[in-house]
Amino acid sequence: MKSYRKEITIETPHRRDYINITRQVEQCLHESGIREGLVLVNSMHITSSVFINDDESGLHHDFEIWLEKLAPEKPHSQYRHNGFEDNADAHMKRQLMGREVVVAVTSGKLDFGTWEQIFYGEYDGMRRKRILVKIIGE
Repeated sequence: MKSYRKEITIETPHRRDYINITRQVEQCLHESGIREGLVLVNSMHITSSVFINDDESGLHHDFEIWLEKLAPEKPHSQYRHNGFEDNADAHMKRQLMGREVVVAVTSGKLDFGTWEQIFYGEYDGMRRKRILVKIIGE
């Protein structure tokens, strides 16, 4: 069995963003030479997520509204975590959206359902963050 590892670096221009990273993961798969196996993609930061969904701007807006209702950024004083930092909401948003995805690799391609894409969700951005891509298979 072969294994491949690569880190993707992201720096978002806003505190919260959704970035389609499917093409970057497909490039990693191509570099790996693996034709059958599994791809793990995970955020290496506690205030960001990786998830699979549709690449549709209305849906991304809906994520933002839903997450802000469940874990509002302000007032910062509502969270005990916000003593030295002001990002407790980002930790909670990440918990809701998830840390990682695993995608099957079949015939050298990501084995997706219709409309599925891989996204990086940032909830405390404007600095460099890392995403791990780990591929195993043959």
